Amino acid sequence: MNNLFRTLIAGYGAKKLGGGCFTTVLIFILIYWALGTCNRNTQPAPRRAENNTHSIQAVRQRS
Repeated sequence: MNNLFRTLIAGYGAKKLGGGCFTTVLIFILIYWALGTCNRNTQPAPRRAENNTHSIQAVRQRS
């Protein structure tokens, strides 16, 4: 999510839900963090080819 929209949404939500100064800031931080975690890529990173070559070379040396 674009940081500008993320900030605007978090600010609007904090304004509506916050009561005082401290709670508004706290709610803003929580909403901002939650919007940032929703956009993360959940797929694991692909394994690098060099990690697999060592095991293949070890098998070939045993033969």
